[in-house]
Amino acid sequence: MRMISIYTLSAGLVLLQGAGLRAQDLYVYPTKNQSDEQMGRDKEECHDWAVKQTGVDPVTMAAQPPASSRSGGGGAAAGAAMGAARGAMSGEAGAGAMQGVGIGRLVHAIRARRQMEEQQDTQAKEQQQRQTQLQKYDRAYGACLTGRGYTVQ
Repeated sequence: MRMISIYTLSAGLVLLQGAGLRAQDLYVYPTKNQSDEQMGRDKEECHDWAVKQTGVDPVTMAAQPPASSRSGGGGAAAGAAMGAARGAMSGEAGAGAMQGVGIGRLVHAIRARRQMEEQQDTQAKEQQQRQTQLQKYDRAYGACLTGRGYTVQ
């Protein structure tokens, strides 16, 4: 059972690094001649304690999807329809539709660029929040291991 928990924690941390959510690299050294088995138990128990104390679980964070993206509407077809309607009023629906296509494409490009910039801003803010959360977890995890007789760097 403990091996499954340790494996799950290890797999989660690998996923965490793969998702670009790098927790601080912690090096743990036993200062009281703890065995590898004891160190594994202590790490598992300290992980559980740090999660309870901080409300931050790196394994759960790694499984969360990135910020959702919105889809933009409109574009050339909507512009063509609007242009055709305007052109029909003046008796030139075809010319109005062609102008509408061009305008629709331009509006769509502007909206797409603005949306991309907003998504990048959102992702940067989310990344910073996640990094802050991981640092909070790392401090708690390190404090627990230090209290159990390990040097944590």
